[in-house]
Amino acid sequence: MSKILIQNGRIIDPANNIDAIGPVYIADGKIVSVLEQAADFTPEQIIDADQQIVCPGFVDLSVRLREPGQTQKGNILSETRAALSAGVTSLCLPPDTKPCIDSPAVVEFIKDKAEKADYPQIHSIGALTQRLAGSELSAMFALKQAGCIAVSNASEPLGNLLILRRAMEYAATHDLLLMYRANEPALSGKGCAHEGAVASRYGLPGIPEAAESIALAQCLELAELTGCRVHISQISCKHSVIKLQQAKKYGLNVTADVAIHQLHLTEDNITPFDSNYHVLPPLRSAIDRQYLREGLVNGTIDAICSDHQPHDLDAKLGAFPETEAGVAALETLLPLTLALTQQHRIGLSQAIASLTCKPAQILGLATGVLTPGYAADVCIFDPQASWQVNRENWHSAGCNTPYWQQTLTGRVTLTLLAGKTVYRLAELS
Repeated sequence: MSKILIQNGRIIDPANNIDAIGPVYIADGKIVSVLEQAADFTPEQIIDADQQIVCPGFVDLSVRLREPGQTQKGNILSETRAALSAGVTSLCLPPDTKPCIDSPAVVEFIKDKAEKADYPQIHSIGALTQRLAGSELSAMFALKQAGCIAVSNASEPLGNLLILRRAMEYAATHDLLLMYRANEPALSGKGCAHEGAVASRYGLPGIPEAAESIALAQCLELAELTGCRVHISQISCKHSVIKLQQAKKYGLNVTADVAIHQLHLTEDNITPFDSNYHVLPPLRSAIDRQYLREGLVNGTIDAICSDHQPHDLDAKLGAFPETEAGVAALETLLPLTLALTQQHRIGLSQAIASLTCKPAQILGLATGVLTPGYAADVCIFDPQASWQVNRENWHSAGCNTPYWQQTLTGRVTLTLLAGKTVYRLAELS
């Protein structure tokens, strides 16, 4: 591999408390030195990052790749290309593939596809229960041995709390992270929007905040009982933030993330005939959004994820409640995160930490940093570049985003994966 010098860029590496203009030296796919001159270093490639930011590649905690099983919506190749164009160099794949990730054979299939796509850092999340049916526990230890980084039941409900308790005990025994989407199905039912004024106005079936906060409270109680490491995925409301804050205050080993669209959009943004606003958990109230933002700033919420869910056209056709939930969100992850910093909600270094070292720490991965000796997974982006979300600029197979045809600010210009240039903005090449 070539020796690379990245120069003149503003280096932001939150894990190492770096925010300065200077060089990054890379050799043999690894970081050699940051800010300080590397000894006996003659670069074979020089990358000028003037007026740009150099940071670790992003780590995304929830990305659907639609393979295996739903390749009409996307596949590992198309969605990892989208990831690299967004600066995402490591991602977690939830277990709700078809077939689901409940056996080592499926894990091996995904590894093989990842290798062929030249994107090795797809981290499979194993199914918590067999077939995600919520009744019988999966062979979690075998899934861990096959390479699963955590276990989860994705968005599927569990049969009862005893199954969740036994799952936590099993996961704790094998030091496995349990990722949990808090939702009480008896309360959420077939809802598709936040239970509030907007749902009432448009006649949409509502999902109360309590569907999330009650399930979260139960999960936190069981996490304390079992000692299981738990990560709460994609929280959406005020009461969840409060409960997490209390749990952390009293020392519970719990972390949480929020999907980037929840930090910007609310129920008031919903156009009733535009299914691109159909997401689960649903877009909540402005007060909920405020609590989510404050929770991110004060550390109650540890990380931001894209919750990327590409869909084909058919999945988003029809009446709002009848369409499939989810947005294609990888490529809007960076500009929407930068928009938070422009609104002075969060500092740039903390925002980048929520996309890099913090999710890596949750997963126990040696990535998300620019530490010498670590793999050179690097994202270079122009924080001032404006671009329009359209087919010319879009890489994902799914075009289901509420930001279609809108102009966003902040764009990845170069992505390195283990020191190899895997994405370069076409306008610069």
